[in-house]
Amino acid sequence: MPIRVRRTRRARLSCRTLVTAAAAALTTALLTPSGAQGAPVVRESAPVHSYADAIRESVWVDTGLDGDGDGRADRVAADIIRPREPAAAGRKIPVIMDASPYYACCGRGNESQKKTYGADGDPVQFPLFYDNYFVPRGYAFVAVDLAGTNRSDGCDDVGGRSDVQSAKAVVDWLNGRARAYTSRTGHERARATTWSTGDVGMIGKSWDGTIANGVAATGVEGLRTIVPIGAISSWYDYFHSQGAPLYDANPSWLSDYVNSPEASERCGAVQDRITAATPYSGDWTPAWTERDHVRDAGKVKASVFVVHGQQDLNVRANHFGQWWDALAAHGVERKIWLSQTGHVDPFDFRRADWVRTLHRWFDHYLLGHENGIDREPMADIERAPDRWSTDRFWPPRTTAPTELRPGKGAAPGVGTLGRTPAPPGATETFTDDPDLGENDWAAGIDSPTPAKAGFVTRTLTRDLRLSGSSRVTVTATPTTRTAHLTAVLVDLGPDTIRDYAAPGEGITTLTERTCWGASTSGDSACYKETEAHTADVGHTVVSRGWADLGTWADPRKGRPLTPGTAYTVTLRLAATDHVVPAGHRLALIIGGTDKDLLDPPSTTPTLTLDLARTSARLPLVGGPTAFARATAGHAQGRPAPAERAPDGLTAPQRSGHPIPGEPR
Repeated sequence: MPIRVRRTRRARLSCRTLVTAAAAALTTALLTPSGAQGAPVVRESAPVHSYADAIRESVWVDTGLDGDGDGRADRVAADIIRPREPAAAGRKIPVIMDASPYYACCGRGNESQKKTYGADGDPVQFPLFYDNYFVPRGYAFVAVDLAGTNRSDGCDDVGGRSDVQSAKAVVDWLNGRARAYTSRTGHERARATTWSTGDVGMIGKSWDGTIANGVAATGVEGLRTIVPIGAISSWYDYFHSQGAPLYDANPSWLSDYVNSPEASERCGAVQDRITAATPYSGDWTPAWTERDHVRDAGKVKASVFVVHGQQDLNVRANHFGQWWDALAAHGVERKIWLSQTGHVDPFDFRRADWVRTLHRWFDHYLLGHENGIDREPMADIERAPDRWSTDRFWPPRTTAPTELRPGKGAAPGVGTLGRTPAPPGATETFTDDPDLGENDWAAGIDSPTPAKAGFVTRTLTRDLRLSGSSRVTVTATPTTRTAHLTAVLVDLGPDTIRDYAAPGEGITTLTERTCWGASTSGDSACYKETEAHTADVGHTVVSRGWADLGTWADPRKGRPLTPGTAYTVTLRLAATDHVVPAGHRLALIIGGTDKDLLDPPSTTPTLTLDLARTSARLPLVGGPTAFARATAGHAQGRPAPAERAPDGLTAPQRSGHPIPGEPR
């Protein structure tokens, strides 16, 4: 039964917002599509305010924490730019906020922009286009330095209480519930309620979007919407996957990476505590609970616009999948864009559509404009480079979990994948090879290689669509006391995709620039254009997941294995939306260490799979019936069926197509 969407906007728009929206109507463009007789008027905020004359100021907000242990409450810096005209007229305005640890250490966006300041200490350059575009349209933009970073006190604690409270305190201040000061150490109060409606929209990519998730999960009043882009939903899943270590599986190095030089000198003890509280073993600890936003999805009062690259191998796709499912379970109003890119901002893979959509999103949720964006398709999905489709609901309502079973093939390591269980006693064996990974396994899918077990469907006669998260249950007998497992789903067949493995993760940055808002000599609204960077491939990895076999009894705690004993573990694969076209095959590959993605175990195990007790549970649009039709084959002497779009899928459109209800 579909879960009813909770309509957050009507119930929670503040009275201040409604008054502001009415006043703003005097300076709002009323747009009617050309030639549409009697069509409803579409209200849209217009660039009527001076960006050059905007008020630029900094405040330091009291977080109520003392993360660096100096005996004083930490203050976090919030740099503000807001139009002068509403303030002069006594009108209050909403806030778009990006809270980040990157404003000084690393920069934001494709061009690594940093904040800059004038001789008086006031902000001059705000990274990204949000200020240039939205301030002339009647919004304030606030760029917050997380604790320990740039001009803020305290120590960054990598997703913990200090991180989240850094941004939440600013939301509270904007609503009159917290104190701020005009300097880092002074006592002169700064008040936001004279100009702010208290209605806030948080946005950001990567760590910034993670903070937006975390603040929303506190249920703070005044936060109306968040736009997390490539964001973490649970920090444990950034460093581990069911006990298996990913990358450098400890967050303390990230703290040192973003802390200001002053914070680095005083925050060593904090980093030591983080290291001790988040063991490399992958066991779940209270520190991970503190950094798990999924468990608090029921507190979210804001609407959520999720953007994620399905091939993001930095913040992997399981982050948006588990967050989305938790939001759906609680009826949170939501929207999603899924691209073919890696860890890339939509400004750099679908720029014009992104700016227009984000504009309408903030107009709706922060200004209260009835522009219809909440009634449009829930999902936009990139099917091929720069070709997008939409879904009214996501995953489509006809999606159903479908169990597929591996079977023995004609050669070792080359098995079948279908609906029929393998007979008791059927096995496949492979030996972990840390020098090989998912693409090596897929390239050798039809060869009896010793480092993987592969299982392949028949060639499809119809398109088959996966939409959502998969589970793969594996029963394996190891030869050693430690073992890691990888499960990947692969589309076997030629295609042209965004080259997510290249340095640009699916984009190429060009030299020409386009401008998105107003500029000053110190803050340009013009950014380098990009285009899709593509690759012709013979296979596409659709989804992946990893686990330490030692977590077979408890996904939160590993145990030493007994060689020769069979263990059963279920791997959670990342969410995806992918169409395997007719003429291709779908493969399930089970291996050990996934090179460059998973750290190897301390031993080199050989694992024997019990095929009768191994299965994959896939989210297929159309369910088991769709799979049966796609793999039925052709009757002898009869033509193959005509190509048709899989259930729930609209015809792909090129990027830049008009949004329904919006004038060209």
